[in-house]
Amino acid sequence: MLALAVAAGAALPAATARADKLSWVASWQASPQPTWGTDFLFPSNVPPLLHDQSVRQVARISLGGSRLRVVLSNAYGREPVVVGKTTLARPDAKGAIAAGSLRSVTFGGQEGATILPGASLVSDPVALQVPALAQVAVSIHLPNATPVSTFHWDGRQTTLIAPGDQTSSATWTKADAATQRTTARPLLAGIQVETEQVARAVVVMGDSITDGATASLDKDSRWPDFLATRLARHGVAVVNAGISGARLLSDGMGVNALARLERDVLAQPGVQSLIVMLGINDISWPGTAFAPDAPRPTLDALAAGYRQVVAQAHARGVRVIGATLTPFEGALPGTPLGNYYHPDKDALRQRVNDWIRQSGVFDAVIDFDATLRDSVHPTRIAARYDSGDHLHPGDEGNRAMAEAVDLEALLPGLDAMPGTVSSKTSQER
Repeated sequence: MLALAVAAGAALPAATARADKLSWVASWQASPQPTWGTDFLFPSNVPPLLHDQSVRQVARISLGGSRLRVVLSNAYGREPVVVGKTTLARPDAKGAIAAGSLRSVTFGGQEGATILPGASLVSDPVALQVPALAQVAVSIHLPNATPVSTFHWDGRQTTLIAPGDQTSSATWTKADAATQRTTARPLLAGIQVETEQVARAVVVMGDSITDGATASLDKDSRWPDFLATRLARHGVAVVNAGISGARLLSDGMGVNALARLERDVLAQPGVQSLIVMLGINDISWPGTAFAPDAPRPTLDALAAGYRQVVAQAHARGVRVIGATLTPFEGALPGTPLGNYYHPDKDALRQRVNDWIRQSGVFDAVIDFDATLRDSVHPTRIAARYDSGDHLHPGDEGNRAMAEAVDLEALLPGLDAMPGTVSSKTSQER
């Protein structure tokens, strides 16, 4: 065996010293979900099969860096997925690839790769300088017949699917008759960046309100997006682990919170804090078309679920912030879920909120109920924040939610941490 030693007092080479300071941090995520059949209340918005087609997805990362890694997921697949050529690039203002930014993505040094059933795949580092809060485009060619089993349903971003290997194409036209459009995200589950700072990420685990169900399409205006803007200059990433239809205690349009806690939160590089905003679907799905015969959970059952999330996160050194559930009187009118709201459900929501505020289980609490509710009619979202469906906030409501987050409670000592580049603004004090 050949041993290498450094003499006492000798300086390490600059490259080695720099490498010792580098770390990877999760900068963006789309939590994987299993696809569903045509009998479900909502369409899946993805083809059941992709064959010799390329998928181009745009994602806005929260922290930037000079090297990135792409994470693909086959979490719910029953057979291997063969990935052909994959590229990473910076899109320009018109959606084309910015000149000189196209990079090939490799996996173990190879252009192609296989994602095993139930597994994920992390790419080799890709050298591409990307600033914080910038968009990147990931293009994946699927050469074989590939059932779409794993996806993220509500990406709030236009995904393009084109015939053949288009991964190196500089422009994809949305008007091309051969190009399909969807707002779902097949396979792409995460983007990580390499940082010279201490890796720090906040993960937000929620449902459609966090996923951004009514945020403006292609505008990166979910409430975690606005939070990412606040935290970027502190060198902190924000990772959105929201899934529309998610529940704390039961599977919904994704698996229950504890079933995905490890993958979507605790395994994310650099995670230091977790915001939990789950429970409204647990309360309101029973009796609707989603779960017509399911019993409504009790406060004790919901509290036990929250306690378990906190216990498992604390065991990994992750701080947990609980978020109160927002008003929803009159939710989803004129839809198959018009009975989503009921006064008894709202009474349970308010009891849950009181427990979140007063139990002491969480390290801190964000009172989104107080932020969004109408001062005159507190069981409703204030009109200026309402998207119009009386359940989900619009863009201004999302902005208000992000501004309601106390950054010091989220990450105590934030300004004193390495990577903070300026003092807090007056709005954040």
